[in-house]
Amino acid sequence: MSAHALTDSWTMTRRELARWGRQPVQLAVNLVFPVMLLLMFGYLIGGGRGVTGAYRDYLVPGMLALTMAFGLEGTMLAVTQDLNKGVIDRFRSMPMANGAVLVGRSAADMLQSAMALVVLIGVGAALGWRPGGGPAALLAAVGLLLLFRFAMLWIGIHLALVAGKPEMVQAVQILVWPVGFLSNALAVPGSMPGWLGTVVGWNPMSHTATAVRDLFGVPGTESGHAWAAILWPLALLAVFFPLAVRRFGRLSR
Repeated sequence: MSAHALTDSWTMTRRELARWGRQPVQLAVNLVFPVMLLLMFGYLIGGGRGVTGAYRDYLVPGMLALTMAFGLEGTMLAVTQDLNKGVIDRFRSMPMANGAVLVGRSAADMLQSAMALVVLIGVGAALGWRPGGGPAALLAAVGLLLLFRFAMLWIGIHLALVAGKPEMVQAVQILVWPVGFLSNALAVPGSMPGWLGTVVGWNPMSHTATAVRDLFGVPGTESGHAWAAILWPLALLAVFFPLAVRRFGRLSR
Protein backbone atom coordinates (compact mmCIF):
# COMPACT_ATOMS: atom_id res chain seq x y z
CA MET A 1 0.00 0.00 0.00
CA SER A 2 1.39 3.40 -1.01
CA ALA A 3 2.03 6.31 1.37
CA HIS A 4 -0.91 8.15 -0.23
CA ALA A 5 -3.24 5.23 0.43
CA LEU A 6 -2.01 4.91 4.02
CA THR A 7 -2.61 8.62 4.66
CA ASP A 8 -6.12 8.42 3.22
CA SER A 9 -6.88 5.29 5.24
CA TRP A 10 -5.66 6.96 8.45
CA THR A 11 -7.89 9.97 7.73
CA MET A 12 -10.88 7.65 7.35
CA THR A 13 -9.90 5.79 10.52
CA ARG A 14 -9.92 9.05 12.49
CA ARG A 15 -13.36 9.78 11.03
CA GLU A 16 -14.68 6.47 12.34
CA LEU A 17 -13.08 6.98 15.76
CA ALA A 18 -14.77 10.38 15.98
CA ARG A 19 -18.10 8.56 15.71
CA TRP A 20 -17.35 6.84 19.01
CA GLY A 21 -17.59 10.18 20.80
CA ARG A 22 -20.99 10.81 19.21
CA GLN A 23 -22.26 7.26 19.80
CA PRO A 24 -20.82 6.12 23.17
CA VAL A 25 -23.83 3.93 23.93
CA GLN A 26 -23.23 1.77 20.87
CA LEU A 27 -19.57 1.34 21.83
CA ALA A 28 -20.56 0.38 25.38
CA VAL A 29 -23.12 -2.16 24.14
CA ASN A 30 -20.55 -3.76 21.85
CA LEU A 31 -18.16 -4.15 24.79
CA VAL A 32 -20.76 -5.34 27.32
CA PHE A 33 -22.62 -7.83 25.08
CA PRO A 34 -19.87 -10.52 25.05
CA VAL A 35 -19.49 -10.14 28.82
CA MET A 36 -23.20 -10.87 29.22
CA LEU A 37 -22.85 -13.96 27.01
CA LEU A 38 -19.89 -15.18 29.07
CA LEU A 39 -21.79 -14.80 32.35
CA MET A 40 -24.95 -16.33 30.90
CA PHE A 41 -23.30 -19.44 29.50
CA GLY A 42 -20.90 -19.75 32.40
CA TYR A 43 -23.49 -19.55 35.18
CA LEU A 44 -27.00 -20.00 33.73
CA ILE A 45 -26.76 -22.31 30.72
CA GLY A 46 -23.30 -23.86 30.62
CA GLY A 47 -23.02 -27.46 31.67
CA GLY A 48 -19.81 -28.49 29.98
CA ARG A 49 -20.96 -31.97 28.95
CA GLY A 50 -17.94 -33.85 27.63
CA VAL A 51 -15.45 -31.15 28.70
CA THR A 52 -12.19 -32.27 30.31
CA GLY A 53 -11.49 -30.17 33.40
CA ALA A 54 -13.36 -27.03 34.42
CA TYR A 55 -15.98 -25.78 31.94
CA ARG A 56 -14.83 -22.21 32.61
CA ASP A 57 -11.40 -23.01 31.17
CA TYR A 58 -13.08 -24.36 28.04
CA LEU A 59 -15.69 -21.60 27.81
CA VAL A 60 -13.57 -18.44 28.05
CA PRO A 61 -11.39 -19.15 24.97
CA GLY A 62 -14.52 -20.15 23.07
CA MET A 63 -16.23 -16.90 24.05
CA LEU A 64 -13.18 -14.95 22.88
CA ALA A 65 -13.53 -16.58 19.46
CA LEU A 66 -17.30 -16.11 19.43
CA THR A 67 -16.88 -12.40 20.18
CA MET A 68 -14.73 -12.03 17.06
CA ALA A 69 -17.62 -13.30 14.93
CA PHE A 70 -20.33 -11.10 16.46
CA GLY A 71 -20.79 -7.34 16.35
CA LEU A 72 -20.27 -6.94 12.61
CA GLU A 73 -23.57 -5.09 12.23
CA GLY A 74 -22.00 -1.82 13.46
CA THR A 75 -19.54 -1.76 10.58
CA MET A 76 -22.11 -3.02 8.10
CA LEU A 77 -24.62 -0.35 9.14
CA ALA A 78 -21.99 2.39 8.90
CA VAL A 79 -21.10 1.32 5.35
CA THR A 80 -24.71 1.13 4.16
CA GLN A 81 -25.61 4.46 5.81
CA ASP A 82 -22.70 6.17 4.08
CA LEU A 83 -23.87 4.64 0.81
CA ASN A 84 -27.45 5.86 1.18
CA LYS A 85 -26.54 9.34 2.42
CA GLY A 86 -24.22 9.96 -0.51
CA VAL A 87 -21.18 10.25 1.76
CA ILE A 88 -19.22 7.65 -0.19
CA ASP A 89 -20.07 9.39 -3.46
CA ARG A 90 -18.54 12.58 -2.08
CA PHE A 91 -15.43 10.72 -0.96
CA ARG A 92 -15.12 9.10 -4.36
CA SER A 93 -15.16 12.52 -6.00
CA MET A 94 -12.03 13.43 -4.02
CA PRO A 95 -8.45 12.46 -4.93
CA MET A 96 -8.56 9.55 -2.48
CA ALA A 97 -7.11 6.06 -2.76
CA ASN A 98 -9.69 3.46 -3.77
CA GLY A 99 -10.86 1.54 -0.71
CA ALA A 100 -9.43 3.97 1.88
CA VAL A 101 -12.93 4.46 3.31
CA LEU A 102 -13.28 0.71 3.82
CA VAL A 103 -9.78 0.32 5.27
CA GLY A 104 -10.43 3.16 7.71
CA ARG A 105 -13.68 1.58 8.82
CA SER A 106 -12.01 -1.80 9.26
CA ALA A 107 -9.15 -0.28 11.28
CA ALA A 108 -11.62 1.32 13.71
CA ASP A 109 -13.50 -1.96 14.03
CA MET A 110 -10.27 -3.85 14.76
CA LEU A 111 -9.42 -1.38 17.53
CA GLN A 112 -12.85 -1.93 19.07
CA SER A 113 -12.41 -5.70 18.74
CA ALA A 114 -9.07 -5.50 20.56
CA MET A 115 -10.78 -3.54 23.32
CA ALA A 116 -13.50 -6.21 23.54
CA LEU A 117 -10.84 -8.90 23.95
CA VAL A 118 -9.16 -6.95 26.75
CA VAL A 119 -12.49 -6.50 28.56
CA LEU A 120 -13.48 -10.15 28.18
CA ILE A 121 -10.07 -11.44 29.28
CA GLY A 122 -10.29 -9.15 32.30
CA VAL A 123 -13.76 -10.44 33.21
CA GLY A 124 -12.58 -14.02 32.75
CA ALA A 125 -9.68 -13.35 35.10
CA ALA A 126 -12.08 -11.83 37.64
CA LEU A 127 -14.12 -15.05 37.49
CA GLY A 128 -11.04 -17.08 38.31
CA TRP A 129 -9.93 -18.10 34.81
CA ARG A 130 -6.19 -18.10 34.22
CA PRO A 131 -4.65 -18.62 30.76
CA GLY A 132 -1.70 -20.99 30.70
CA GLY A 133 1.34 -20.71 28.49
CA GLY A 134 2.56 -17.31 29.65
CA PRO A 135 2.59 -13.90 27.92
CA ALA A 136 3.86 -15.25 24.58
CA ALA A 137 0.96 -17.71 24.33
CA LEU A 138 -1.49 -14.95 25.27
CA LEU A 139 -0.17 -12.66 22.53
CA ALA A 140 -0.25 -15.49 19.98
CA ALA A 141 -3.85 -16.30 20.94
CA VAL A 142 -4.89 -12.64 20.61
CA GLY A 143 -3.19 -12.53 17.22
CA LEU A 144 -5.17 -15.55 15.99
CA LEU A 145 -8.41 -14.08 17.33
CA LEU A 146 -7.84 -10.72 15.63
CA LEU A 147 -6.88 -12.42 12.36
CA PHE A 148 -10.19 -14.30 12.44
CA ARG A 149 -12.01 -11.03 13.20
CA PHE A 150 -10.29 -9.30 10.29
CA ALA A 151 -11.48 -12.01 7.90
CA MET A 152 -15.04 -11.90 9.25
CA LEU A 153 -14.98 -8.12 9.02
CA TRP A 154 -14.21 -8.06 5.31
CA ILE A 155 -16.90 -10.65 4.66
CA GLY A 156 -19.30 -8.28 6.46
CA ILE A 157 -18.09 -5.24 4.49
CA HIS A 158 -18.57 -7.06 1.20
CA LEU A 159 -22.07 -8.22 2.20
CA ALA A 160 -22.92 -4.65 3.30
CA LEU A 161 -21.90 -3.32 -0.11
CA VAL A 162 -24.00 -6.01 -1.78
CA ALA A 163 -27.01 -5.36 0.49
CA GLY A 164 -26.76 -1.61 -0.07
CA LYS A 165 -29.43 -0.61 2.45
CA PRO A 166 -29.34 -0.45 6.27
CA GLU A 167 -32.61 -2.38 6.58
CA MET A 168 -30.99 -5.31 4.76
CA VAL A 169 -28.16 -5.55 7.28
CA GLN A 170 -30.29 -7.32 9.87
CA ALA A 171 -31.15 -10.07 7.37
CA VAL A 172 -27.50 -10.49 6.43
CA GLN A 173 -26.38 -10.39 10.08
CA ILE A 174 -28.50 -13.48 10.78
CA LEU A 175 -25.97 -15.43 8.72
CA VAL A 176 -23.37 -14.83 11.44
CA TRP A 177 -25.32 -16.81 14.06
CA PRO A 178 -24.89 -20.22 12.39
CA VAL A 179 -21.16 -19.56 12.06
CA GLY A 180 -20.97 -18.69 15.74
CA PHE A 181 -23.09 -21.42 17.26
CA LEU A 182 -22.27 -24.24 14.82
CA SER A 183 -18.81 -24.32 16.34
CA ASN A 184 -17.01 -25.71 19.37
CA ALA A 185 -17.06 -22.32 21.13
CA LEU A 186 -19.56 -23.45 23.75
CA ALA A 187 -19.73 -27.24 23.53
CA VAL A 188 -17.50 -30.20 22.71
CA PRO A 189 -18.21 -31.67 19.22
CA GLY A 190 -17.96 -35.17 20.72
CA SER A 191 -21.14 -34.49 22.71
CA MET A 192 -23.06 -33.70 19.49
CA PRO A 193 -24.66 -36.03 16.91
CA GLY A 194 -22.04 -37.39 14.51
CA TRP A 195 -23.05 -35.38 11.45
CA LEU A 196 -23.29 -32.16 13.46
CA GLY A 197 -19.88 -32.72 15.02
CA THR A 198 -18.45 -33.07 11.50
CA VAL A 199 -19.98 -29.76 10.43
CA VAL A 200 -18.67 -28.09 13.58
CA GLY A 201 -15.21 -29.49 12.93
CA TRP A 202 -15.08 -27.79 9.52
CA ASN A 203 -16.11 -24.40 10.88
CA PRO A 204 -13.14 -21.96 10.66
CA MET A 205 -14.09 -20.54 14.05
CA SER A 206 -13.74 -24.00 15.62
CA HIS A 207 -10.12 -24.12 14.47
CA THR A 208 -9.47 -20.69 15.98
CA ALA A 209 -11.12 -21.62 19.28
CA THR A 210 -9.23 -24.93 19.46
CA ALA A 211 -5.89 -23.26 18.66
CA VAL A 212 -6.51 -20.65 21.38
CA ARG A 213 -7.39 -23.36 23.91
CA ASP A 214 -4.22 -25.22 22.98
CA LEU A 215 -2.14 -22.07 23.53
CA PHE A 216 -3.83 -21.58 26.91
CA GLY A 217 -3.15 -25.18 27.92
CA VAL A 218 -6.79 -26.23 28.31
CA PRO A 219 -6.88 -29.96 29.23
CA GLY A 220 -8.03 -32.35 26.50
CA THR A 221 -7.47 -29.88 23.64
CA GLU A 222 -6.29 -31.23 20.31
CA SER A 223 -3.03 -29.75 19.08
CA GLY A 224 -2.10 -28.85 15.51
CA HIS A 225 -4.97 -26.46 14.79
CA ALA A 226 -2.81 -23.32 14.66
CA TRP A 227 -2.08 -23.65 10.94
CA ALA A 228 -5.79 -24.07 10.14
CA ALA A 229 -6.53 -21.06 12.36
CA ILE A 230 -4.13 -19.04 10.20
CA LEU A 231 -4.89 -20.45 6.75
CA TRP A 232 -8.70 -20.27 6.98
CA PRO A 233 -8.82 -16.50 7.68
CA LEU A 234 -6.14 -15.82 5.06
CA ALA A 235 -8.14 -17.80 2.49
CA LEU A 236 -11.31 -15.86 3.35
CA LEU A 237 -9.41 -12.57 3.12
CA ALA A 238 -7.98 -13.56 -0.26
CA VAL A 239 -11.54 -13.92 -1.52
CA PHE A 240 -13.53 -11.17 0.19
CA PHE A 241 -11.00 -8.34 0.50
CA PRO A 242 -10.57 -7.92 -3.29
CA LEU A 243 -14.30 -8.52 -3.82
CA ALA A 244 -15.15 -5.69 -1.40
CA VAL A 245 -12.60 -3.27 -2.86
CA ARG A 246 -13.72 -4.10 -6.42
CA ARG A 247 -17.39 -3.66 -5.47
CA PHE A 248 -16.58 -0.32 -3.85
CA GLY A 249 -14.67 0.80 -6.93
CA ARG A 250 -17.69 0.11 -9.14
CA LEU A 251 -20.10 2.21 -7.10
CA SER A 252 -21.79 5.11 -8.88
CA ARG A 253 -20.27 4.21 -12.23
